[in-house]
Amino acid sequence: MFQKDIETMSRQKIEELQLERLKWLVDYCMKNIPFYNKRLTEAGVTAEKIKSLKDIEYIPYTTKDDIRDTYPFGLFGQPMNKIVRIHASSGTTGKPTVVGYTKNDLENWSDCMARLCCAAGATDEDIVQIAFGYGLFTGALGLHYGLEKLGATVVPTSSGNTEKQIMLMQDFQTTALVSTPSYAQYIGEKAKEMGVIDKINLKLGLFGSEGCTVEMRDQIEKTLGLFATDNYGMSELMGPGVSGDCRERCGMHINEDHFLAEIIDSKTGEVLPKGSQGELVITTLTKEGIPMLRYRTKDITQIDYEPCKCGRTFARMAKIKGRSDDMLKIRGVNVFPSQIESVLMSFDKIAPHYQLVVTRADYSDRLEVKVELADASLLENYGALEKLRGDIHHNLKTVLGIDTKVSLVESKSLERFQGKAKRIVDLRNQDK
Repeated sequence: MFQKDIETMSRQKIEELQLERLKWLVDYCMKNIPFYNKRLTEAGVTAEKIKSLKDIEYIPYTTKDDIRDTYPFGLFGQPMNKIVRIHASSGTTGKPTVVGYTKNDLENWSDCMARLCCAAGATDEDIVQIAFGYGLFTGALGLHYGLEKLGATVVPTSSGNTEKQIMLMQDFQTTALVSTPSYAQYIGEKAKEMGVIDKINLKLGLFGSEGCTVEMRDQIEKTLGLFATDNYGMSELMGPGVSGDCRERCGMHINEDHFLAEIIDSKTGEVLPKGSQGELVITTLTKEGIPMLRYRTKDITQIDYEPCKCGRTFARMAKIKGRSDDMLKIRGVNVFPSQIESVLMSFDKIAPHYQLVVTRADYSDRLEVKVELADASLLENYGALEKLRGDIHHNLKTVLGIDTKVSLVESKSLERFQGKAKRIVDLRNQDK
């Protein structure tokens, strides 16, 4: 273990520490963040009124809309001269969800990641290739600094350029891979095509940023000959590092000294009894840059509080079952239909009817946006048609950060709905 004294605390000690830090956090938010000061005051909550962990229920939830509405720095708890890094992820309107980190935040983040990487089986003997995209996305740098703190050798290849990835794996004798599960499988298939799969010596996969079924995990392990693990996080909370698999793979250990987890009913907001399945809510107990009080993740899971066979006592969350909203995750990127609609509705030559078709090919998600033409005459003007398609494609890529296939279809050719429109056709589970 990376920090055995912390990772094996008794349940009583864990909850005592969480209560102490929750009181600190409420006081911190009251003093440093006007948004939370107003919200807590209206709810009648002060640090002195937090007598037990159950009292967290008096604190209002925080949502992604709150982050969006205070864009870009309205939820920051420190002035910019104390913020040493900014990350961002896509928001529901095309504006990014912005998060900031103090030096202390980065230190805690690397500790959390080092623990989880160690739990998954990484050591200072490993050479780890990080095939996440570097940049505003939190995934790559989160694992990067955690692995370095653990003492591993990090190879920051970033995503893409698969043949070079495979070449470096052979030349460097890479032992561990950080990527999305789908990209790991694609790397394996490509290595087979190149006839070099036997020259790859991967032993460990540290996968995240998108869901991975047990069946997909087993397939990746068979293809690459490694031990595949999953980890969980989101930029609003820290990035990766909230929880992750140990070698037992019986739930992802939550770093409970930094995160207080609850399970609620998504419809009513009611806190559910321990062991129930529902929406995960996280409170960041130590974040300074942008703390979160009872953040609704929209992810559906359940939590097991029994100690693990590995010896760690931190609670374990099950694999995410799905989301309580209609967000799509395409190649590790969060995509909201409302983002796409906002882009499409800015073009006057298309009708307000569209369909999103999600498929999977070569172990990678593909998104096709079908749009009806409002002006039928464009069908006779190939140049104008292609320009419109190109403009839509460009704007979607700018907002979403990923490539989409744009198909312009004839007027009235898409299905109409009398009630709520069902615009998403997800065919990924039908692919073999």
